[in-house]
Amino acid sequence: MNKQLLVFVFFLFLSGIFWLIKTMNETYEKEIKIPLQVGNIPKNVVLTSTAVDTLRVTVRDKGWVILSYLHGDRLKTMSINFKAYDRGHGQGVIPSGDIKRIVEQALELSSKTISIKPERLEFSYNYGEHKRVPVRWTGRIIPDQLYFISQVEYTPDSVDVYATQQKLDSISTIYTEALNYANFRDTLSIDCQLSHMKDVKVVPKQIHIKFYTDVLTEEAMDGVPIQGINVPAGKVLRTFPPKVRIHFVAGADRIRSLRPDDFTVITDYNEIMDTKSEKCKIYLRSVPQGISRASLETKEVDYLIEEE
Repeated sequence: MNKQLLVFVFFLFLSGIFWLIKTMNETYEKEIKIPLQVGNIPKNVVLTSTAVDTLRVTVRDKGWVILSYLHGDRLKTMSINFKAYDRGHGQGVIPSGDIKRIVEQALELSSKTISIKPERLEFSYNYGEHKRVPVRWTGRIIPDQLYFISQVEYTPDSVDVYATQQKLDSISTIYTEALNYANFRDTLSIDCQLSHMKDVKVVPKQIHIKFYTDVLTEEAMDGVPIQGINVPAGKVLRTFPPKVRIHFVAGADRIRSLRPDDFTVITDYNEIMDTKSEKCKIYLRSVPQGISRASLETKEVDYLIEEE
């Protein structure tokens, strides 16, 4: 039985080899991705477009040759000379004829090129003109219920942007790729790419962001003073009561650091003179950062106008 098994395995292996040889000798068409890199760049030049573009080349040849293209080192990266295609004024163009010639020089003589996409490539550059701009996130970041984003930390918080002077003047902020995270409670840490327009180089291309969360709590602050505005010289505007209560929602950590003077509540002398009402209206003009849904417990109070 062992001898018969060995004979069977031997002929099975032999037939597999014949099948593989026959299969590999047939002609195939296959799209191969070839990185094309701009090389020999002068030291004072900064490429603002992508330094490497990928060519999608459809090749027809025997299976053995196609296999060597896919898994060999022959087509790993192809380089072009910067000076040969520099047209000045911050632009360079590699025409379709040159791309085809460069590709065919790297292929076997037996290989036939069916198509090359893109048919031509362009690159842009400058001589180091850049500016530093802040980074901001964009997208959909929604923590779990009863939680909110208390702080966002960027590392780094700003990046260097290389482009033409016209584009540099129009760029004031660089945004991240669209982020989409929801229903989290603990600190969310993300490594994300930066989004930018064509022919703009951003250094670094990736940043780290931390979204810190805090528990939402309904709270009230007593003793917030009422301030009179537009009060003419020689007049004194007094309110009764002189201080009010404010309701708001904030994180537990933020609440511990709040003081009544952090809120601004006002009443307008000019409005009082116009309405001649027995009570004056009060308004919540400003609240500290991190406070939401703030509201006054009362909207009107008694008042008295005195001469100094």
